[in-house]
Amino acid sequence: MHTKNNRQSEAQTDTLAPSDDPVFREEQLHLSGTYAKLQEIGRELVRKMERTRAAAAADKRSMSEELAPNFATYADAMETYADFAAMNRVIDGYNLAQDADAERLANVELLLKQPYFAKVALQFKPGQKPKELYIGTAGIADEAYRRLVVDWRSPVAEVYYNQDTGPTSYVADGRTINVDLKLRRQFDIDEDRLNAYFDTTVAIQDSLLLASLSKRRTAQMQAITATIQKEQNQVVRHEDVPVLLVSGIAGSGKTSVLLQRIAYLFYQMRGSLDAREVFLITPNPVFRDYIAGVLPDLGERNPESLTWNEFARGLLPPDRGVGEANVPLAALARIDAAVRDFEFDAFDFRDIRVRDVRLVSADSVRKLSDKLRRIPAGPHRVTLMREELHARLEARLAQMAGTDETLDALSALDLDEQLRIFHEVIAPADEQEERALALRYLRDRYADAFAAVDNDDWLRIDRIGMRLLGTDGLSPLEWLYLKMALTGLGNPDAKYVMIDEVQDYTAAQLAVLARYFRRAHFLLLGDPNQAIAPGTATFDEVRAVFEAARGPVEECRLMTSYRSTPEITELFASLLGESERASISAVQRADEPPAIVSCPDEATYAVALRKAVAAARDDEGLSAVIAPWKHEAKRLQKLLGDDAPPLADDTASLPAQGVVLITLKLAKGLEFDRVIVPDASERVFPADDPLSRRRLYTTLSRATRSLVILAHGELTPLLARKGTHA
Repeated sequence: MHTKNNRQSEAQTDTLAPSDDPVFREEQLHLSGTYAKLQEIGRELVRKMERTRAAAAADKRSMSEELAPNFATYADAMETYADFAAMNRVIDGYNLAQDADAERLANVELLLKQPYFAKVALQFKPGQKPKELYIGTAGIADEAYRRLVVDWRSPVAEVYYNQDTGPTSYVADGRTINVDLKLRRQFDIDEDRLNAYFDTTVAIQDSLLLASLSKRRTAQMQAITATIQKEQNQVVRHEDVPVLLVSGIAGSGKTSVLLQRIAYLFYQMRGSLDAREVFLITPNPVFRDYIAGVLPDLGERNPESLTWNEFARGLLPPDRGVGEANVPLAALARIDAAVRDFEFDAFDFRDIRVRDVRLVSADSVRKLSDKLRRIPAGPHRVTLMREELHARLEARLAQMAGTDETLDALSALDLDEQLRIFHEVIAPADEQEERALALRYLRDRYADAFAAVDNDDWLRIDRIGMRLLGTDGLSPLEWLYLKMALTGLGNPDAKYVMIDEVQDYTAAQLAVLARYFRRAHFLLLGDPNQAIAPGTATFDEVRAVFEAARGPVEECRLMTSYRSTPEITELFASLLGESERASISAVQRADEPPAIVSCPDEATYAVALRKAVAAARDDEGLSAVIAPWKHEAKRLQKLLGDDAPPLADDTASLPAQGVVLITLKLAKGLEFDRVIVPDASERVFPADDPLSRRRLYTTLSRATRSLVILAHGELTPLLARKGTHA
């Protein structure tokens, strides 16, 4: 492992006070002018939107008064429809204008927090005056269409993130544009106040990054837009491919890069990519809450976010648990093979029932399947059966709508029920209207029947699976995979799926996700050294699953630690192999070495643990006591008594400061100013167990600045002769 040179390069603010620095004064003047212009644009947009709203209301009122519906003849009806269409076009025009102005106003409000964070000077031709561009979290132009701020995701901004001064290039509209980067300047800005600027000439000496890293961690992850490094930028701006696998060491910014990648895709596909078409699979709800503010801070909506358990529970029957995920891939391959030559039998179907009323019998479903026998049993036939069952349900309800029982039930509805179902108090004028209302009532009463048809509840998946595979039962994961194979269950509308901490999933789980999101492109991020649960997929297995599902898998590596001090990084890197350890680097400033305290007996251990927790309480920021397992956390609570920190669970957000007791499973992906390892004894982390080595690596790498390691008994040999021993 090596530490990058943290010396600031050509940082003008180190040598001159702001008042004596002409560059600082010039940049502050430009910032003040830009900020004032942003305020002016914002005020004008608010006025314009109010004018548009008033004009739209006036036009709508005027057209409504002038529009006289006339359906007396065919020609009159056509003219009326044309008038309605014209009115709708006018209203649509107003709506489009309002939406465009609202988006621009949102960009202005975003930029008022920090108008920009960087400046580049680009010379497009020799001898030509360099063009200065200011880069921010959003792009904005003035009324003359002059760019005040360039969006960080625009093609030209790539020269800033490439961090190569001198001749460089960027790609726009498929063309490579060669430029000479004369200046790469970074800013520390709050609203209209310039705090500092940094002129950087080489990538290693990124002063803004160092300033950012020196700040205390916050309760929620922050956007890294201003400090994206070159290796991270290669992931953020990577070409759109079916599968991109990113392997990164602890603290290399994998999750930050993932979120910046999502923001970049939204920008690149503005108007064609919706947040509902992007799915983020996260380890747990605590982690989801931790990252929830990043994309909104970049002016983007959060994508759909799910944990594996939430995903599975939404697809499995309510009476089934999520179950074990450690199902061999061979079991899924057997399902695929069995389904190829599969045919339904008479007992593979069930009645469609709601409230003990049988609406469609299992025998009726069987006969429908037999009628379609020329089509292979599988997604195509099931889709056709689903459509026919919808029609049969409608026919059955239409028949029931004319019965005395239904009409009596309709007339007995109280006021609240009438308003809920019909949104008005009903008073049918004739028998025809009464039957129409009765049908609407039945559709509401038996809505679950239509849902059961859509959800293929009329198929006995368990029985089919046991018959096909010759087993006594199916695991939840096998059940889900079989249902996908038989019915085509999936989300064909999803365009992107991002899986963080991919090393925590089994190969079977990944195969299910690849099949369910069958048309989506995948971004997979993880660290094989943080695979802390038995049976999860190796990176070779991850590649194999997605190569089988999507074809070639492209890969990127992130080997620089931005989270931890060099001392902490060196300690957790020492648990890796020699070649991997040699390629790791750290950029944080040096700090105190990790402290290791070995305690020979229970009394000494209890005193040392209380002392470490008390010191953490007195420290600024958020500290964590990370227990390897839940039962160990409970033991620590009992040992510490009233001094025990609160135990974090997967339903709560983490505080901004203080001390928490947290299991390693929940701590994964998170970071803390100070970490206390409550017991690094040989009993907890045996040296001959690869899983223990990865658990220790993951635990140590949660710390950003301070690390205290206790051992109740003999210290694990994994940490022998390392750190500062007390």
